[in-house]
Amino acid sequence: MKEKDKKKQRKGAWLFALSIIIGAIVAVGLYAVVFMTKCYYGEKQWVYIPAGATEQMVKDTLETRLGDAGINVYLAWRALKGSESTAHGAYLIKSGDSVVDIARRLSHGLQTPVKVVINNVRTMEQLSERATATIECRPAEFLDACDSVLPEYGFKKAEYPAAFLPDTYEFYWTASGDVVVKRLLDYRNAFWNEERRTKAKALNLTPVGVATVASIVEEETNKSDERRTVARLYLNRLKKGMKLQADPTVKYAVGDFSLRRITSKHLAVESPYNTYLYAGLPPGPIRLVDKSTLDAVLDAPENNYIYMCAKPDFSGRHNFTADYATHIKNARLYHEALNRRNINANS
Repeated sequence: MKEKDKKKQRKGAWLFALSIIIGAIVAVGLYAVVFMTKCYYGEKQWVYIPAGATEQMVKDTLETRLGDAGINVYLAWRALKGSESTAHGAYLIKSGDSVVDIARRLSHGLQTPVKVVINNVRTMEQLSERATATIECRPAEFLDACDSVLPEYGFKKAEYPAAFLPDTYEFYWTASGDVVVKRLLDYRNAFWNEERRTKAKALNLTPVGVATVASIVEEETNKSDERRTVARLYLNRLKKGMKLQADPTVKYAVGDFSLRRITSKHLAVESPYNTYLYAGLPPGPIRLVDKSTLDAVLDAPENNYIYMCAKPDFSGRHNFTADYATHIKNARLYHEALNRRNINANS
């Protein structure tokens, strides 16, 4: 080959290489202009990518939730080689978040934790609804997880409510039922440290037994300053071998917590939860109980009360006594007040 031809060939190669470099620079510049300088501006939005979502579903979701910015997020996500399976999750998008940052989060599955609020729960069905209200897992999956996890830790079905504590938790939206149940159980077990277990043992109770007493206490009074007194009253009854005769357990047995007046018909309902029929604790808690109420039972100050009756002023407070005759008097005054207000069982 002639030297002149060689020079032409080298020149062509350099020109080709230069064009590639220029093209790359232009592409990078275009990428920066199109994506990196663009942001989402709008109200805070949650973007949910469900399990098994297709690419089209990801695109439609981003556009629906984020508008025009969502289209750019989708293009950037594809440019970053994001996959649908990795994007599976929940992402909180705030005004000012850059398109590229949002796309990177989706491409790496960097989810935003969601809050799970559990409070004022009486039944496992209610718990399953609260625990899954903000995550992908469904209530039935949560209940199945309880059945698969809790027996391994020694919980009988009636004792399941004692495995959980009301509080606000954080999970990823994609958390499975097993993950949720185990995390909640870990939190409960951390609460039951050696000191609290020692206190429970001194009361001749297990942690489940303490939770059962506490559940009755919570249903008996919403006055936090009364709970330790009520707790000791029931502990006194247990110690004496007396029936607890706790109205809330009758309501639980009947299946109606709205009852305002317990009648002889209710007291005769056959159920292991009916503490008017059976001595000792019922099979398990009749609700999830707050940590403060568990401590109220563990730290209940000594008293000699074994009777309690709601005050006739309907203040939500109670009269306490160790004397049966005084209790009968208190009960008569309360029932007279119910009659004056025409309050019956279903009022």
